[in-house]
Amino acid sequence: MSSYESLAPFYDRLTCDVDYIGFADRYETAFLSDGGPFHLLLDLCCGTGSMSLEMSRRGYELIAVDASEDMLMEAREKCASLPVPPLFLQQDAAKLDLYGTVDAAFCSLEGINYLAPAQLTEMISRLRNFIRPHGLFLFDIRSPEYLKHIDGSTSIDEDEDVFCVWRADFDPEENALIYGMDLFSRKGKLWTRSREEHVEYAHSPAFLKSLFLQYGFEDFTVISADERLYIQVRRCEYSL
Repeated sequence: MSSYESLAPFYDRLTCDVDYIGFADRYETAFLSDGGPFHLLLDLCCGTGSMSLEMSRRGYELIAVDASEDMLMEAREKCASLPVPPLFLQQDAAKLDLYGTVDAAFCSLEGINYLAPAQLTEMISRLRNFIRPHGLFLFDIRSPEYLKHIDGSTSIDEDEDVFCVWRADFDPEENALIYGMDLFSRKGKLWTRSREEHVEYAHSPAFLKSLFLQYGFEDFTVISADERLYIQVRRCEYSL
């Protein structure tokens, strides 16, 4: 079972309630509060590129990275008409490798939860190399309490020609929420069924803070809102 291969063409329709403008406003508020400069941004785990599109429309230059080829195909098509489209790269977050530094990076919609602890450690150590001194990294997570709370829950999403049902199960040994997703999509008069598995790891703010401080970041701040934890860190000036 794979993640986002079958889901990619339907992802935007099934997540049409996501407030991308609200996310972009949060990022710009952080940039303005800091004082800049913020011109070149990294969209880490960019998915179908909705945040890359929104930030590009606001005048920023974007590098966008995702591990899924299928999601990147959707993102490239979505952003093709922009005067300066983002540079899209197919990379695992734990193997991030850019051509230079960016002024800030962001990871939206709990992309950090999809990284196992070992992957997360590698991502942070690499991310530090590609954010300029004093640059920001902005991201959000689902709290461990939230992930444990939805253990055993079932959810249904549907559109005119797609029906998606998933069940969440929390694995204490893995400290992760594992949910299987069954996707039924219409092709003419017939329906096709596919299945994917997704895993979100329960990273506590304390654990994340210890990692970021260990690998060259500072000013770790957390804001709780909308059932998410919004986190901001700053890249230190000194070299490790």
